[in-house]
Amino acid sequence: MGSPNQRTRSLLVAVLLFILSCIVLAKEEHSHTNITNTQSGCNLYEGSWVKDDSYPLFDSSKCPYIRTDFDCLKNGRPDLNYLKYRWQPKGCNLPRFDAVDFLKKLKGKKIMFVGDSISLEHWTSLVCLLHAAVPSSGIISDARTVTFKDYGVSVIIDPNLYLVDIENRVLKLDSINEGSKNWKDIDILVFNTWLWWPRNDGGQPWDRIHDGGKIVEDMDRVEAFRKGLTTWANWVNSDIDPSKTKVYFRGITPTHYNAKEWGDPSAKGCSKETEPISGSTYPAGLPLQQKVALEVLSTITKPVTLLDITTLSQLRKDAHVSFYHGGDNADCTHWCIAGLPEIWNEFLYASL
Repeated sequence: MGSPNQRTRSLLVAVLLFILSCIVLAKEEHSHTNITNTQSGCNLYEGSWVKDDSYPLFDSSKCPYIRTDFDCLKNGRPDLNYLKYRWQPKGCNLPRFDAVDFLKKLKGKKIMFVGDSISLEHWTSLVCLLHAAVPSSGIISDARTVTFKDYGVSVIIDPNLYLVDIENRVLKLDSINEGSKNWKDIDILVFNTWLWWPRNDGGQPWDRIHDGGKIVEDMDRVEAFRKGLTTWANWVNSDIDPSKTKVYFRGITPTHYNAKEWGDPSAKGCSKETEPISGSTYPAGLPLQQKVALEVLSTITKPVTLLDITTLSQLRKDAHVSFYHGGDNADCTHWCIAGLPEIWNEFLYASL
């Protein structure tokens, strides 16, 4: 039977084990939060930009994957300050990108970026970061895939402007059959969309919209975006196996054409900007499309990691290609590479 003291000790041990098991279960439940943007209780996305002369993380002149119109230095940008900033969260640090560690963590896997030309920039930045660290690791590449053979890691870009289908120049808000064929057997999927949704200059690849069994000439573009993104969210819920595929959604990236948004009405967009906005908040607040994206993401029942880079990118009015893209007009939509997109990849790395 044992002495009373022995029984008391056994009871205390049992109680302690029960408490520890509850803590583990609580942590497991917390880890399945649909939208994740924290690390060790610290929100990595709350912070500010600080000068750091150890940046950029690679030399753009030595990366063969940069599209000419994204290569600001090659196109003659004279100031270099935009390259010298890192993101500093409040109360913790964003891990510096470690390319070799990244490749080891993804050994034997495929990561795919799905979206528009901003997704192409995200993809380009990542392959440049990896190439800079292991330039002789048996790299095989084509227009859409760079494979690091020594690690068995493939980094893929899947151009897809809306995520939903376009058939016979009809944008089908409730269909995602064609695009999703490319997403099978991918270990990590990084999605993004918005850039083309508001476009109405005749350059969009559709003439009409299929919405709820009806075909219309046009509709409110934010509402169309909501419906299309909801179709994607439903696909995630129905088709993603979290044990095989990790899903990310990168937050909406801002433009900087309207200087009134940051309180400088005399400025001409991003054209002469050379420094970030100080502090941690953007005067104009979140764009409507990001609020819509967050609402849709909240309906997803499968684990999805949000790369919540909208506000921190809003603060980088200095990081656009501006006039340094080989054209005549200031581009305040796309970003210089090297530059801000490497920070997005530091968040991706931190999440792994």
